[in-house]
Amino acid sequence: MRERALVIGASGGIGSALAAGLEARGAEVTRLSRRANGFDITDPASVEAHLTALAGPFDSILVATGALEPGGHPPEKALRQITAESLTAHFALNATGPALVLRHAPRLLPRDRRVTFAALSARVGSIGDNHLGGWHGYRAAKAALNQLVHGAAIELARSHRQAICVALHPGTVATPLTEKHGARHDRVAPEDAAANLLGVLDGLTPAESGLFFDWAGKPVPW
Repeated sequence: MRERALVIGASGGIGSALAAGLEARGAEVTRLSRRANGFDITDPASVEAHLTALAGPFDSILVATGALEPGGHPPEKALRQITAESLTAHFALNATGPALVLRHAPRLLPRDRRVTFAALSARVGSIGDNHLGGWHGYRAAKAALNQLVHGAAIELARSHRQAICVALHPGTVATPLTEKHGARHDRVAPEDAAANLLGVLDGLTPAESGLFFDWAGKPVPW
């Protein structure tokens, strides 16, 4: 049976590379993005309309959305730079949106076989790994996403015993998100990042559902 995958944010650098990587290995990929079909993960009505229209089932659902400067709000370097507007924008895109997609996972994922749900998080969302501070909105939203994925994994395991639901850190990828803020880090091409992430997902088992992994398959602390 041909693998079926749903990629959310499929017009972005990592999302498009994930979709292409899945197609290269023979999967049938459904792509959703704001640019291609008006899917807006920050708009609950848009998420509901697009995902309700899908029949499924999908063997994998990948949420590849996210931004460091949603709505043009730059990452905070100090507490005095925190604003309600910036926090709202970060949570809408980086946490609430993926959570709204998760609502549909029990219906879209089959119960009789191994399935995966993965959301792109970021190492800076790790509370245990935060030694620098700053970037408060982005860090907090990604930490919230990690908690949402962990809770979803617990619930999915009750009805989908072979489900794997994880948060993934893709590394520093050469996309518009990292052009301004990732210059000091080695950046990898989106195609390489996608291959790394798909390889991680292929190697996971249901016993590892609910965890947070980096691009090399190493666990990231909460």
